[in-house]
Amino acid sequence: MLLALSLVACAERLSESEQALIRRHGGGIMPVMSIAQEADSLLLRRSSAELSESIALSEDFALLKASMLATVRDPGNEGVGIAAPQVGVLRRVVAVQRFDKKGEPFEFFLNPQIVERSSTTQFGGEGCLSVPDLSGNVERAEWIVLRYRDEAWREHQETIKGFTAVIFQHEVDHLDGRLFIDYLK
Repeated sequence: MLLALSLVACAERLSESEQALIRRHGGGIMPVMSIAQEADSLLLRRSSAELSESIALSEDFALLKASMLATVRDPGNEGVGIAAPQVGVLRRVVAVQRFDKKGEPFEFFLNPQIVERSSTTQFGGEGCLSVPDLSGNVERAEWIVLRYRDEAWREHQETIKGFTAVIFQHEVDHLDGRLFIDYLK
């Protein structure tokens, strides 16, 4: 019971260890958690806590976003999406490159939830910053309906299709402790 209460309290603000991790990197590139490391692998398999509005509007969260973006854009290990658990922060936030929008921007999504999926699926190659040197074909829904909050804490819902929908499914899986390798046949 005490553990459950402390987890609820922690959801309202970042823990001291989360703050220290975020501040240590000051908006720069963070190490990516890897399944090749036992402690990292255990962290990647945990579910993430939702963000509160106070966290979303904090200076530490602004630093986390900057670090996540720097990490996913690192020319030495570039990706098309990243979830907070991949940099060691178990919070429900992802950054996704929007190939479905002009300029293909990276955008942040807070507390994202896939509320509907198409019954039609597609197979496609996937890899992951947290799963080095491995890729494979994964079956994903062709489109999803995503509910989320933006960086100003406004709630949205949108339908996302194609490759961008695949990225969202991959990143939201990270928030629930799942990896693309769980879907390989």
